[in-house]
This record gives sequence, structure tokens and C-alpha cells, in this order.
Amino acid sequence: MTPKLLHPFGKPGTSGHRNLVKSEGVRLWDDQGNEYIDGLGSLWLCQVGWGRPEIIQAVTDQLSTLVYNHFPPWGYDVAETLADKITSISPLPDGRVYMCCSGSEAIDSAFKIARATAQLKGEPDRQIMLRRTRGYHGVNVGGTSMQGIEPNRTGFGDLMPHIIEIDPENIESAASVFAEHGPNIAGVISEPVQGAGGVFPPNGEYLQQLRDLCTRNGSLMILDEVITGFGRTGSMFAAQTYGVTPDLITFAKGVTSGYQPLGGVIVSRDVCDVLEADPDFILRHGHTYSAHPASCAAALVNIDIIEREGLADRANHIGERLSAGLQALADDGSIREVRGVGAIWAARLNNDDLATTVAVRDRMLDLGVVVRPIGDSIAFCPPLIMSDEDVDKMVDAFAQALRDNAAG
Repeated sequence: MTPKLLHPFGKPGTSGHRNLVKSEGVRLWDDQGNEYIDGLGSLWLCQVGWGRPEIIQAVTDQLSTLVYNHFPPWGYDVAETLADKITSISPLPDGRVYMCCSGSEAIDSAFKIARATAQLKGEPDRQIMLRRTRGYHGVNVGGTSMQGIEPNRTGFGDLMPHIIEIDPENIESAASVFAEHGPNIAGVISEPVQGAGGVFPPNGEYLQQLRDLCTRNGSLMILDEVITGFGRTGSMFAAQTYGVTPDLITFAKGVTSGYQPLGGVIVSRDVCDVLEADPDFILRHGHTYSAHPASCAAALVNIDIIEREGLADRANHIGERLSAGLQALADDGSIREVRGVGAIWAARLNNDDLATTVAVRDRMLDLGVVVRPIGDSIAFCPPLIMSDEDVDKMVDAFAQALRDNAAG
């Protein structure tokens, strides 16, 4: 029988998946009784671990009182409280927050806010957006157009115009585009750490130099923190880790640790001033489930756990232990390279082909560890509550998988 579910990033013409039935702490179980260490936070998102009763109770309590909110004139306290909390821990404390349901929606929201800001300032030709090669920015039309991962852009026909790609490491690439198109550039979108493109932290002063180019040319800097936000890089936001202040920050994933769907955009005060200048201006953008009360309730408790348990600091500890284990494998020639920051890392294999990477991932699943194959690399992004023992088990499973693959 043909499965009815079309899996995301799956092959519609094939079937056969490991069916998960339970999650608790840093572990997952399938319907065959197999146990896995969740070495990827399921999808770069689980900061606080699974089965946290306080989050589950907060969602239950919220659904028992107010389930849903409409567009203005309606509002509700839990969303306002969350917006205040997010701005207070961000690099944009005097800004505001737009909320939606996913990172993809957040990216398209930021895209439209950047374009709208230029239009409101009387700059109708300022529509160009710059993307970095290797950047992943979701799968809605705007985000797909701004993808720096070429295979994710193909097969859908024509995408949005006015998008220019820049080198992900050489700032001169961006500088040359600004020199040619500066007055028409609405914004630049960049992950602080490129995640789905292979876990690439920024080189040197790249992000600050990108910030300077935007400032000099009147363009907006958008940091895509869908993966890096809420403690992943050792700070609440990677913007703080790297000392750069953007105009817009997109977020999702770690804001609720996956307990409820939630994404959003933190909007700086400078951009808010433009949006607020005309009291009759209507931001004609919104989603049916924007700032859903249950999602907001989950996020508030999730952020409280991150702060109370010091999980941003824990990210650095996990990263030190994980990267040390991976570096030992690089030192003995088992892998070629180790990249990462905080609690997000990647190991580049000695073979370049994706088939080898997938084979290593599959062997690690057999050994009870979930990771992600990306090109020639294996990515790790564990929950921030992971014990030292489980970090070591992940590295040991990786080493075993490498040996087994080399032995054929």
C-alpha cells in the first residue's frame, strides 16, 4: 500500500522509514524498541530535552483557557509577555516581535518587512536582496529564492527576482556587489553559523564587515537565527556570540524546543520607527496562527528553563567535549576537518560523496545515535542538557561507524 504521507525532503517514490513512538530526555525510541541518542536535537531545535512536564503543563493550561486569537483589534497577554521576554534577551531590546509558526514563515516575513521598510522610506527601487552561498533560509517562496544551497532552488521553475548571491567567506564579494548596486539593496540575509549548508561559523570579522557594508549603504542586515537562537552558540543569540547587531533577527526551532510550532522576527527600533511613523499604515502581512497562545506558553517556559539551568553556558561545555573528541579523530586521520561553535558541530569525512556520508549516518543509527549527513560532513546538534557520558557515546559511535564503513 502506498503511504499517504508525503515526507518533507523525502523521496515520494520510495517508502520505508523508522517510525518513532517515544521521546524522553535526550533519547528517542522507534516502534521496534530501538533506542537512539538524539544527536541532532531532532532537527537543530531541542535545547531543553524531551518530556519536560512544565512545558507540557503550560500548553495544557493555556489550551484550557484561551485556545486561539484573531487579528486586531484582539490581543492577549501571553503573546505580549513572550514578545517582551524575547526582546529583553536579544541584541534588540527596544525592538518588537512579529510571530508566526516556522522558520520558513519567519524568513519570508523578514523579507517582506525589509522590502516594506524601503518602500515606506520612499525608496521604491531598493529591492535587491543578497544571499550567501551555502545559506539555508527555509522553503517558502522567498526563502527558496534566497537559498544559497543550489539543489534546494531547482525544480520549481522561476523564483523571485532581485536576488544576488555572494561568497560566504570573502567579504570582497559583498563589497563589490554593494559598490555596483548599493542604493538598490534592501538587505542582506545571513545565518551567523551556516547550519544546513554544513555548519560553517563565520570567518574572522566577516559578520561585522557585512554589518558595516549595510550601514554605509542604508541596507538592512537580517540574521537568520532559526538554528542558532536560544543558547545554541553559547549565548542567547549568535549575534551576541559574534558581537554584531543586525536590523532583523529571524527565529524558530529552539524558541520552544519543538514542543509547539513557533517562529518570528525580532524587529529593531530603527525599523519599528519606520513602520510606526504613519499611524494609518497597515502592515498587510500575517498568518492564521501568528502568536498562537499555546505556542507562546510553551516558549515562555522553554526560555525560563534555558535561563534557569544555564543551558547557554552548557552549550559551550558540550561543544568543548564534543569538538575534542572529533578533533582526536581528525588528528589520527579518520576525518579531515572539524567545524563548529557552542553545541553545533560538523565533521568532514575523508570521502567527498554524499553516499559515504549517508552510509556513516545509517551505521550510526544502527549504533543508536541520530546525526545528520550534509554533503561530505556529519552534523551534530544535541540537546543542551546532554550529559558528558552521552557526548562521549556519540563520538564513540561516530568512530565505530567510520571504521565499519572503511572496512566495507
